[in-house]
Amino acid sequence: MGLIAMFGIENSGLALAVNLLLLFLVVIWLALVYWTYSDARRRIADPMLVACATAASLFPFIGTIVYLIVRPPEYLDDVRERELEIAAAQARLAQLEHQHCQYCGFETEKSFLRCPSCLRRLKEPCTVCGKPLDPRWKICPYCEAEVGQAAEGRRPRPRRAAAARPAPSARQGAPSDATAERPARRDRPQSAG
Repeated sequence: MGLIAMFGIENSGLALAVNLLLLFLVVIWLALVYWTYSDARRRIADPMLVACATAASLFPFIGTIVYLIVRPPEYLDDVRERELEIAAAQARLAQLEHQHCQYCGFETEKSFLRCPSCLRRLKEPCTVCGKPLDPRWKICPYCEAEVGQAAEGRRPRPRRAAAARPAPSARQGAPSDATAERPARRDRPQSAG
């Protein structure tokens, strides 16, 4: 009752309410100190900085508010997970660019038909365009030929530039510009001499 009496509170019910409020504030303060410590351990790798954050939170309420402002934005586990995902993505990209020969382990590229080291065939070429084919493919993605189709069985697709030119049948009747401008050649008599 002595501490409450200092504030001029003599009512026992009011003194009880003030004591409970003070106890509640102390419990909240201690909980914030513990929360700051556990949160700092999950966000900061350096133990010295974790101790500094916890010590700052010993200043009631203000230390925790300052820690909330300056703390790192993400957890250490999230940082490690992101780094692992980046490393895995880089490994997948490297694997797409460079492969290894299944026979000798020599580093090859995906466009190689033969291994430069052991000379074994890695992929079959397309019979039409000659590009390397994956064994699982049913058509060549470069020239649209069916896998295993002979070169003479495939008609070449017309090019867009060829479609803009007049058809050959329209040009057959008219002489070409070069022959029309050239004068007819006359046979000259050869001099005997």
